[in-house]
Amino acid sequence: MVYSYSMKKYVVIIDEGTTSTRVVLYDFVKKQIEKISALDISQFYPNGYVEQDGNEIYAKTYSLLIEMLGSVNPLEVLSISITNQRETIIPFDKVTGDCVSHAIVWQCKRTAPYMLDIEKKYKSIIKEKTGLVCDSYFSASKMAWLLKNDEKVKRLFEQGRLYLGTVDSYLSYMLSNKKSFVTDTTNASRTMLFNINTLSYDEELLSIFGIDKSVLPSVIASDETYGFFDYNGEKIPLCGIIGDQQSALLGQGCIEKGDGKATYGTGLFMLVNTGKEKDDGEGLLTDVAYTLNGETAYALEGSAFNCGSAIKWLKNEMGLISCESETERLSQSIEDSGGVYFVPAFNGLGAPYWDSNARATFSGIGRDSTRAHIVRAVLESLAYTALDLCELMEKSGGKMTCLKVDGGATKNDFLMGFQADILGFSVDRAKEKESTAQGAGFVSLIGQKVISLSDVKSLRESDKIFKPTMNKSKRDELVLGYRKAIEKTLLH
Repeated sequence: MVYSYSMKKYVVIIDEGTTSTRVVLYDFVKKQIEKISALDISQFYPNGYVEQDGNEIYAKTYSLLIEMLGSVNPLEVLSISITNQRETIIPFDKVTGDCVSHAIVWQCKRTAPYMLDIEKKYKSIIKEKTGLVCDSYFSASKMAWLLKNDEKVKRLFEQGRLYLGTVDSYLSYMLSNKKSFVTDTTNASRTMLFNINTLSYDEELLSIFGIDKSVLPSVIASDETYGFFDYNGEKIPLCGIIGDQQSALLGQGCIEKGDGKATYGTGLFMLVNTGKEKDDGEGLLTDVAYTLNGETAYALEGSAFNCGSAIKWLKNEMGLISCESETERLSQSIEDSGGVYFVPAFNGLGAPYWDSNARATFSGIGRDSTRAHIVRAVLESLAYTALDLCELMEKSGGKMTCLKVDGGATKNDFLMGFQADILGFSVDRAKEKESTAQGAGFVSLIGQKVISLSDVKSLRESDKIFKPTMNKSKRDELVLGYRKAIEKTLLH
């Protein structure tokens, strides 16, 4: 590895997530994250929808970025990269940059009935061209809804001033002083408008959803430099855009075919790198994993909509815990969940069930069930969810012997140990918990020719490896109980 740009030592990473926006300082000489600053992002639930304010997202991101650049010598900053929540759509005025309506968040289910009709007519076409299933999760139906139902959006479109983009494209536009409205192949592959075979927007898909290509961002490679951020006269390259889950895949060093990871964030996302050939796994999604050095790799993805959000629900809505770390103590205070199971379907069920109408359920609660049983059942549900995804991956890509993990919930030793027990193989927790940010840093460094893609694997380190200790009969008994709980939920 040869470092150029002798004065440079930092990449600043914007990690814009569902519940917070963060700016991360990565020292590529020391090969470590030096500093993280974060601000929470508001969510709104009108009529049961899930929305955010794009103006707030940008304002808080910009504030954190300026603060971070002010904490170092800007001459030592090599570049700024972006990783982001993916399918969320922001409608904004391309002249002023102002958001004209709330963003529709990836979790929002308002277009579920519309997508049922789309599925009846176009299921096979959409799967073949996009690698996605017909679900309201993805961006296209959100764009179609805005164009049909939001008067401000319709009026702006008629004036020729409308842009509709994922979060990365809005941030790229604003940070480049409205010069570059771009997204990368990973984010584009989650819109349901992007043909992953041709790596371009597809005219047939645009027609199906009634989307005019003029409102969409241009698609670039993940490691491309697309503009500059002007900080006190210093022009810092904007280099690197990648969706959060694909970024975590890179951050975990999963650059070879068959490498896989799971991220325990707001949702639970498992990806396996399938190399240069896309693999259409049953019940799974096919993504663009990244486009780096002019070459594109693909990934299989299994998505569960609720993970960390279920733990936050225990704290914020139910008041059963005072802090998230309390879940570990409570879970370890009892021998098991007492037969209580939880299915975390607050926003429907993702892979392998893909049921938008499913809702969260508890089963097995008795008079002797305690707060600890409820909390433990919620934690255990995350491990069962990962099992569902692993089993799907194994059907498509062979037997997994180890799962690399990252994300906030992986700090919980009880959960990681139980996860290994339920999977029946080892769980490898990354030393760097911020794998998503680290991956985005790698993308920018590759784009700036500081490192190569092959370097990425060696830059990932393990913190702790959890090995299964539960006997097979106990594991089978617990998994059977979970399967029965899922069946009850799907009956709804």
